[in-house]
This record gives sequence, C-alpha cells and structure tokens, in this order.
Amino acid sequence: MDRPQTVDAYIEGVTGKGREVLEQVRALALEGAPEASEAIKWGHPAWVHPSGTILFVASAHAQHANVVFTPSTREAFDADLDGFPTGKGSVKLPYGRPVPIDLLRRMIVFRVREHENDGVLWM
Repeated sequence: MDRPQTVDAYIEGVTGKGREVLEQVRALALEGAPEASEAIKWGHPAWVHPSGTILFVASAHAQHANVVFTPSTREAFDADLDGFPTGKGSVKLPYGRPVPIDLLRRMIVFRVREHENDGVLWM
C-alpha cells in the first residue's frame, strides 16, 4: 500500500476505533491550534505551526493510537497522564478506553503556547 499523502487519506485508511480516535484528535487540533496546517510527517498526520515547527503528530496502530508532543509538553502533564502508557513525548491511547478529550485539549493549547512563548521547537 502506498503511504498516504494527506491527513484525509491517512484517516480514511484507518478503520474502527483508530479512525474514531484520530477524528477526535483532529477536531481538538482544529480547536486548540486553529492556525496549524496539516501535513504527513514520517507517514503520520502532523499539525504544523505557521512558523514551520511541528506541534504534534498522531498515529493509529492495531490496539492503540499515539499522540506525540515534545517531551516538555508530555512531562508537564505527567500527573494527569497517570494510567496512560507514555514515551519520550508520546501518549498511548488504548482502544476501548475513553479518549481523555479535556486532557488532550489542554496539552495542545500548552504545546502551542510552549512554541510561541518559549520558542520550544520539535524534538
């Protein structure tokens, strides 16, 4: 299968819970980072600040979706992420568990502010 060239194509290629989670993340991105553009980075949907800096990336997998922020954004929400598997900057969203909408909304807004106010670039 060819790699998707647009976020629309990526999401259309995902089925079931993965698509549902990605659609929720996309809606939150439009709300929290309305000036960001969508792009495919490393084969996955990414939201890019008008300055050209990646704000965050999302991906769908067999049992979970990932949202990847900067490590500093992820670390700022460690207490709220208790119970969610995390990585360097990533948050794993297992299917069959409610998506933490409010938490992701706050993380997106934080990430935009982190870039605009503190100059934090992508990893």
